[in-house]
Amino acid sequence: MRSGVIAQKVGMMRVFTDAGEHVPATVLRLANCQIIAHRTKDKNGYVALQLGAGTRKVRNVSKAERGHFALAKVEPKRKLAEFRVEENELIPVGAEITADHFVVGQYVDVTGTSIGKGFAGPMKRWNFGGLRASHGVSISHRSHGSTGGRQDPGKTFKGKKMAGHMGVDRVTTLNLKVVMTDVERGLVLVEGAVPGAKGGWITLRDAVKKALPKDTPTPGKFRLPDAAAAASAEKSESAPAQPAANQGA
Repeated sequence: MRSGVIAQKVGMMRVFTDAGEHVPATVLRLANCQIIAHRTKDKNGYVALQLGAGTRKVRNVSKAERGHFALAKVEPKRKLAEFRVEENELIPVGAEITADHFVVGQYVDVTGTSIGKGFAGPMKRWNFGGLRASHGVSISHRSHGSTGGRQDPGKTFKGKKMAGHMGVDRVTTLNLKVVMTDVERGLVLVEGAVPGAKGGWITLRDAVKKALPKDTPTPGKFRLPDAAAAASAEKSESAPAQPAANQGA
């Protein structure tokens, strides 16, 4: 069982296949997704990885959280999540998970918070059919009608589908196919729609009802902070020097 990632929903687009067919896809961005801490069986009673993504201003972080991030030698994160893993699939603290953690063609499960719709009626919220258009029904055509019996059962059962607040729920969409990955920009494109609004945070992990491809990296694809710093230094050294601006008399 590999670790998942925290991603940010960018929006939707379409990808064309070799046969000319277009596939609707959702763009997910891995915003500096790093390992914050380990959860071990001796100390915590279970094995898991704590991940963080995004950035926060230091002034908006409590003193306890600052110490937690300083222990991992990472910048304060906006979003935190834990993923259960096996003991042999722990990723070093401080490592950044890259987009090629997922393989094109594999299936993933996406969890996010659905878009809020406010107070909604039963037809919109639960897909009720509504009341009759005539024959005694007046004004209340879109109401849910009776909510319970008279003497038997003499009450409305808990969980009865009625009008109320719609949306802002934790929703998991299963078995979405990975269409494309972009390591440099940290993008993962999955087929179909993903719960949540643009800019919302979601969690992405391997599908529990589908088998992993044979070429899936284990415990995953990640970049150590030392390696990332060396790569950026090498890139800056290889870049051509900019000519100095002419100074006027």
